[in-house]
Amino acid sequence: MNRPEVVMVGLGYIGLPTAALIAKKGTYVHGVDINPKVVDIINNGEIHIVEPDLEQAVETAVKEGYLRASTSPVEANVYLIVVPTPFKDKNEPDISFVEAATRALIPLLKEGDLYIIESTSPIGTTEKMMDMIFAERPELKDKLYLAYCPERVLPGNVMYELIHNDRVIGGVNEASTQKAVDFYKKFIKGDLHKTNARTAEMCKLVENSSRDVQIAFANELSLICDKANINVWELIALANKHPRVNILQPGCGVGGHCIAVDPYFIVSDYPMESQIIGKAREINNYKSFWCAEKIQSAKLEFELQHGRKPRIALMGLAFKPNIDDLRESPAKYIAQKVLQNTNDEEYYIVEPNIANHKVFKLTPYQEASDKADIIVFLVAHDEFSEIEPKPNQIVLDFCGVRKEEF
Repeated sequence: MNRPEVVMVGLGYIGLPTAALIAKKGTYVHGVDINPKVVDIINNGEIHIVEPDLEQAVETAVKEGYLRASTSPVEANVYLIVVPTPFKDKNEPDISFVEAATRALIPLLKEGDLYIIESTSPIGTTEKMMDMIFAERPELKDKLYLAYCPERVLPGNVMYELIHNDRVIGGVNEASTQKAVDFYKKFIKGDLHKTNARTAEMCKLVENSSRDVQIAFANELSLICDKANINVWELIALANKHPRVNILQPGCGVGGHCIAVDPYFIVSDYPMESQIIGKAREINNYKSFWCAEKIQSAKLEFELQHGRKPRIALMGLAFKPNIDDLRESPAKYIAQKVLQNTNDEEYYIVEPNIANHKVFKLTPYQEASDKADIIVFLVAHDEFSEIEPKPNQIVLDFCGVRKEEF
């Protein structure tokens, strides 16, 4: 492989597709991941995550020599940081992975290089990394380009959306913004919107916080309707006939590494000001707890009526339909909580998008739905729409699999 033009630090759900996309354009990319197994998988032209069209892109990029992975960075001209930003206790953002990735790059940086953070980050992170770089390499001050550019992609459609979605790009100064725009426009067909680093960081957080608030409204409606004996799916469908109303669909909570996480970046730094954002997080978290309690109630009621323990099918573990991603999944939380209170009931755990799980024993959805006394829909996977419950089966539908029946 020739000397790389781009170093991609982080080869997960966003980093690897982005690396493959850049390599597809004939640019040499050096991917970095701390997991040696991930590195070996990629260097074999294979992938460690499920994403349509990604495997072929990686296989081709590796075969043609445009993509190579290792556990350490090398010298290049562009460095992209796409690493996790998890949380410490009390929902405080942890940018230690961004810091560690940046420190690993500092010895390699040279005049004219472009450094970009794509990881979801607290406001001011790009400037903080800039200060850290210049503290160790003062001779590079005002000689590097630094910017922040968050992704806006939907799991299951990443390879398309990376190319076609608009991007917000914010540099620490105008020259950095333009340098980053010039880089991204080689690979992206969507519009590139210029701003500053702090606004770009906030934009990512606000986008997902807005969606979290909208979902919280739908989830709160589902709680009210349950108590009022109203079909929430019918209610929302009717309300959405209004030309200026667009209520989202309720579910069993909110998951994934964006909507369920990003609001905390704002709430952590601005607790007094983010009242609605914080409350939305509480509502969406509570919905998962509420679903678990409804399952417990249905289980006890069945036992009282039939004099035996029910067989219960928990349908879905992913954080959204038709993907294999279980990160921050409310369905997984519900399954864990229900199983903590098991008392000799028989459970069938279903997730058609993964082959196995280190904690849960998985059952095919046809078998689970056929044997269960209680069917609990936690995720609206396409396969579940094929299930026709028997007249004697109890159905708890928390995600609208059977909403068309109202």
